[in-house]
Amino acid sequence: MIEIKHLYKSFEEKEVLHDINILFPPSQTNLIIGQSGSGKTVLMKCIVGLLEATSGEILYDGRDFSNFSKRERKALRQEIGMIFQSAALFDSKSVLDNVMFPLQVFSNDTYRELKRRALACLDRVNLLEAVDKMPDEISGGMQKRVAIARAIALNPTYLFCDEPNSGLDPKTSIVIDHLIQDITKEFNMTTIINTHDMNSVVGIGEQVSFVHLGHKAWEGKGSEILHTDCEPLKEFIFASDIVKKAAASTL
Repeated sequence: MIEIKHLYKSFEEKEVLHDINILFPPSQTNLIIGQSGSGKTVLMKCIVGLLEATSGEILYDGRDFSNFSKRERKALRQEIGMIFQSAALFDSKSVLDNVMFPLQVFSNDTYRELKRRALACLDRVNLLEAVDKMPDEISGGMQKRVAIARAIALNPTYLFCDEPNSGLDPKTSIVIDHLIQDITKEFNMTTIINTHDMNSVVGIGEQVSFVHLGHKAWEGKGSEILHTDCEPLKEFIFASDIVKKAAASTL
């Protein structure tokens, strides 16, 4: 569980986040949505420690991140899995070596044990046939699945996903969405997904937080979002033709 309490973030005189309060429970897909410039990316960066909040609390299972020492922050990073927008694989490493990388950095196990763990993660995302391939030899969807395998290699407690469907076709996006949702429940992780994809919001949004002009303007389930009374959220979601069609079909 991750809890955000009265979080503020400013850059010099410009306030970007204002009094954000969100509880992200484990074992469900927690989504953060909002327009470009809304503050959602800054929020995620504050949560993972890439930016320091101006004030407020970020609690990892009750532990206040802002009071962590350097050693405690380093230890926390071993509990965190990350899936980046571009997959962020090492071009010069094979699929297997990409997944083994965090294990080699943080684990003292033998090479044989690390390889076994990496292969188990690749098996979980149905990519055993690609272990010896290089990233440029596989599709974008497969690259995202490698990124997921790498993210779960250390059996993380917390999983952060930054636009995981970026650059993918709708069918592949659905596969990635449900894979993330499945491993979230399987590993009992606290998963936070930063996304613009309204299909993801409606499909796997067990909890959705809408950030608008630095405020949390709405919170609810993805299944409730088409019936919202929040005007900024309406403007955001109905900018998508896909959502317009979905809404029309329910009338």
